[in-house]
Amino acid sequence: MAEIASSALIRFEDVGKSYDGGQSFAVRHVSFQIAKGETLVLLGSSGSGKSTLLKMINGLIAPSHGAVTVRDRSGQQLQSVQMRRSIGYVSQGIALFPFMRVWENVALPLRLAGLPIEERKRKATEALRLVELPEGVEDRLPSELSGGQQQRVGVARALVTGTDILLMDEPFGALDAITRESLQAEVARLKEKLGVTIVFVTHDLFEALALADRIVVMHEGNMEQIGTADEMLHQPATDFVRELFEKPAKLLKVGGRA
Repeated sequence: MAEIASSALIRFEDVGKSYDGGQSFAVRHVSFQIAKGETLVLLGSSGSGKSTLLKMINGLIAPSHGAVTVRDRSGQQLQSVQMRRSIGYVSQGIALFPFMRVWENVALPLRLAGLPIEERKRKATEALRLVELPEGVEDRLPSELSGGQQQRVGVARALVTGTDILLMDEPFGALDAITRESLQAEVARLKEKLGVTIVFVTHDLFEALALADRIVVMHEGNMEQIGTADEMLHQPATDFVRELFEKPAKLLKVGGRA
């Protein structure tokens, strides 16, 4: 833990969020740190608070109490347009503009930053190659791509600015199992290649186990446990975590992976 603390890129300190003036809380007293270059998965069911925590990192949601610090910046600094644009964001609803070519969709953050068109297209093409989309795809429309290819375009757009932080909010939830596994492998490859810090939201236990350096288990706004996949499987901190991972632990044991 001391090593993570010394290299922490993102910090949550006693963070809570209420939307009704404190009568109820979507997130309660959450504290943890994310190290530079780490893949941290926020795992939980719908309404558990995981997406709320993710959106606090780029200032889309402000905490009601406590502090979120990113690159030693906090508070209103996180809500600035410049800060938000410096953090890559990928969601399940990719929100590609159907009337814009693929490279134009990828280059949109660069257009907003005022870069000239030649540089925008060059950087967008480089980002598309980075996520292993084939040459020529940049001039297609999104409707001409498969769902998996469209999601890769979304990842390329998140990376085009050269960010060191990538937020992914259930990005593969609408895809078939084979495509999901392919894109999960792509996320792991990008992490190794770029050294990017990834915060990944999912409700899928096996996706969390496959991707995470560490997992945060959320339940009804509370952080039940933070730890490695092995700790979740073999050292659950609460009854909820034990029950949550009971089936995966048995399946992995049968498969010779535990």
